[in-house]
Amino acid sequence: MTTDRTAKRTLVLGIGNTLLGDEGVGVAVIDHLQAMGDLPANVDFLDGGTGSMVLLEPMREARRMILVDATADGAPPGSIQRLVPRFSTDFPPSLTAHDIGLRDLLDTFYLLGETPEVVLYAISIEFPQEINYSLSPGVAAAVPLVAERIRQELMGG
Repeated sequence: MTTDRTAKRTLVLGIGNTLLGDEGVGVAVIDHLQAMGDLPANVDFLDGGTGSMVLLEPMREARRMILVDATADGAPPGSIQRLVPRFSTDFPPSLTAHDIGLRDLLDTFYLLGETPEVVLYAISIEFPQEINYSLSPGVAAAVPLVAERIRQELMGG
């Protein structure tokens, strides 16, 4: 990944714990997107796992970020929201542990005076999740839909 902030890099970051079933939907979307292929060369994909400060540098190198994460907002599992959050308070409600770290990272950008374009795809899940390596039917059905929406954004459509 380039460190030149003038480059038009886009980071597509999937967040989630794949050991907790639906909670790992962000990572599933990243995997699906990469399998689709035929994407612009200026796009980097990152499995952000459960998030942490190690994500700060790849996030700082991007001029644009598309984040994909689960949300425990009470909507039916697999519901999709596309948001453009500016601050941590703009995120949908979530009970997941990584949520605080990701919100803190984004707030850090604004404190540093950096304002990358940020888009969040939030996919509704039921919470809490138990140890499970697969997605529920509703959430699994959302994966190709979100991947296609992101692909369209990356292609400028």
